[in-house]
Amino acid sequence: MCGIVGLYLKNPELESRIGELFEPMLIAMTERGPDSAGFAIYGDEVGDGWTKLTLRHPDENYDWEALADTLRHQLRVELTWMQNANVTVFKVGSDEQTIRDWMAESAADVLILSVGQSIEILKEVGLPEKIAAKFNLKNMKGSHIIGHTRMATESAVTMEGSHPFSTGMDLCLVHNGSLSNHNRLRENLKREGITFETENDSEVAAGYLTWRLRQGDSLKVALEHALEDLDGFFTFTIGTRNGFAVMRDPIACKPAVLAETDDYVAMASEYQALTTLPGIENAKVWEPEPATFYVWERSA
Repeated sequence: MCGIVGLYLKNPELESRIGELFEPMLIAMTERGPDSAGFAIYGDEVGDGWTKLTLRHPDENYDWEALADTLRHQLRVELTWMQNANVTVFKVGSDEQTIRDWMAESAADVLILSVGQSIEILKEVGLPEKIAAKFNLKNMKGSHIIGHTRMATESAVTMEGSHPFSTGMDLCLVHNGSLSNHNRLRENLKREGITFETENDSEVAAGYLTWRLRQGDSLKVALEHALEDLDGFFTFTIGTRNGFAVMRDPIACKPAVLAETDDYVAMASEYQALTTLPGIENAKVWEPEPATFYVWERSA
């Protein structure tokens, strides 16, 4: 049993309050996932030709300034960075593959949590309230955000095994349920060049969507294929640079509720997580249908 929450803002005037609005949603899912929690927030974009990375190192005293200086010097690029607790965001004037290759060669002990132009992923072992406070969630700004509280069933309680999982540019996924064919899919996806950091089945679902998108699929087409190729029980919420999506398997045994107003679209495993949102009493509220996905996206 895990908890999922998501908030997509249709009204840009609310972007300065997204952390404030989202924090009680995440904490409301504590009983569904007390082991670990995390969230992916979208905003503070970098421009074309730049890449944004969320990085983590097991040593809380790791010298990020030294890493930044070395990367600047060796790749001859512009770079700015900021630290949030034990996670750091690098903004680098270079492309994704160049930076990934350099990191693998020169900083292999640094874990890359996300790569893109907009996304930042922050996650940790512990209660959701603790994680929200650690990363100062309530003061964050952005356009959309998805989160997860975990009760581990498929793998150990570790930061690496917590959600969200990101396997491609600005893409991430949170999952309540379990996949029965993840081992076979993982091997197939590895042959297609998708890399994995854990044995978690949810990371395979994220990798599958990354692979479909790299083949040229739109998000909607990728989700259509996912309904055919992913076996098991699942409610997914997926984040992209331009929006988010919610999808349920054909049995739909994992709970989910959606709410929409003129200002936002919100998703949660239970309605209680939505009750603090402004205007929720007038929202359109419904349960997502089985074998169905819902997508909200801005124009690219």
